Amino acid sequence: MRLTLLWLVLLAWAYLVSPSEPTTPLQVLPDNIFILAGQSNMAGRGGVAHKMRDGTVPLECQPSPSILRLNADLAWEVAHEPLHADIDVNRTCGVGPGMAFANAVLDKEPGFGVVGLVPCAIGGTRIRDWARGSRLYNELVRRAETSREIDGGRIRAILWYQGESDTVSREDAELYKQRLEKFISDLRADLQSPTLLIFQVALASGQGRYIEQVRQAQLGVNLPNVITIDAKGLPLQPDGLHLTAEGAVRVGEMLANAFLKCISRSTQNNPTTKILSYLICKFWMHIVFWFVLVILTVDRAFYRKVV
Repeated sequence: MRLTLLWLVLLAWAYLVSPSEPTTPLQVLPDNIFILAGQSNMAGRGGVAHKMRDGTVPLECQPSPSILRLNADLAWEVAHEPLHADIDVNRTCGVGPGMAFANAVLDKEPGFGVVGLVPCAIGGTRIRDWARGSRLYNELVRRAETSREIDGGRIRAILWYQGESDTVSREDAELYKQRLEKFISDLRADLQSPTLLIFQVALASGQGRYIEQVRQAQLGVNLPNVITIDAKGLPLQPDGLHLTAEGAVRVGEMLANAFLKCISRSTQNNPTTKILSYLICKFWMHIVFWFVLVILTVDRAFYRKVV
């Protein structure tokens, strides 16, 4: 008995003095990946004034363990504002549409899975700066490919907000539609995703006099699976160019609504979904038929017994 007690005491002492093993947290990786590209209003300037950020983060942009971002070192981390701080490094970044988009998707579809945001937007860029072979284009493709290679996640869509810099030159404005459609086609080809969803934002503002020409080019894009949401009329900062935090949140929510509507329609038109719905309907029809038959049989037997 004494020997057993001594043995237990020694075991307890050994447990207490032994160094504890570090615990490795469960690594959660994104199922659904979204590429954020374009210029300053996608990178986020909400809450920025005189190159200073006020630090305010709207409720719609709060961090969540179900929302990750691919940082500049190509590693996933919990996303937080400003999303583009280590990407658009030559400017002060603030609130953009990305976090509001992800939170809105998860609020409306809680079972959607972990969202991975891949920030790529750079302020002050023109559409020709994103042409295939350019530094910006190559970096976008590299980050997009890396995002899905890390864990096998699926790129669900490109969120594109750009064009303010193309309103300065008449030539840039007139060539915008052609250049944008070429950019989209090249990107789909290089990502080997010919039907990849593209959600673009029609301008709310611009740096030059050709805002309406660029807007018409954006609204007139004639490619499949390209959905345009319109930012016109959303609140702008005193510079008349950048969205306020409120405006950025609204763009994010509009993008989320457009995406969810699109995938809902896609699911409804899926042949597998239609077949499954048909089989379920037939199953319940058989259940109702046999239930009614049993009721009628029981009623008839009861009636005969009474009579």
